[in-house]
Amino acid sequence: MKRERLTKFIKQEDAAQKWYLVDAKDQVLGRLAANVAKIIRGKHKPIFTPNMDTGDFVIVVNADKIRVTGKREELKTYFSYSGYPGGAKVRRFSELLEKKPEYIVWHAVKGMLPKNRLGRKLIKKLKVYSGENHPHIAQKPEALSF
Repeated sequence: MKRERLTKFIKQEDAAQKWYLVDAKDQVLGRLAANVAKIIRGKHKPIFTPNMDTGDFVIVVNADKIRVTGKREELKTYFSYSGYPGGAKVRRFSELLEKKPEYIVWHAVKGMLPKNRLGRKLIKKLKVYSGENHPHIAQKPEALSF
């Protein structure tokens, strides 16, 4: 009796990759990041394979108009460490929203991707911009709303 393989593995060329445009205006950070991570990972496709890059590209615009719930605007912090003594930096959400709003969305999505070489490859499929404009018009992105 011959057993068939249940899991179908596809080739990288067979995974067609689309471009999506997401407007972050008045969206909650965590919910937006979870949905964007799902698209980048490819979990919305029937050909999803956990060990392959089957996902799509996502462009997020209006990152400066993202919102958080509760007291997170005052209490949420971002920690980075340079590796040197005294090299710890702690930045508040409100401070980053003014200076680097793209980093907030990028950091949230990155935390929802795998922590391995596949995750490092997938995060490059995320393009985040603080304003309405983006340079990816040639890719003809489809508008996506959650």
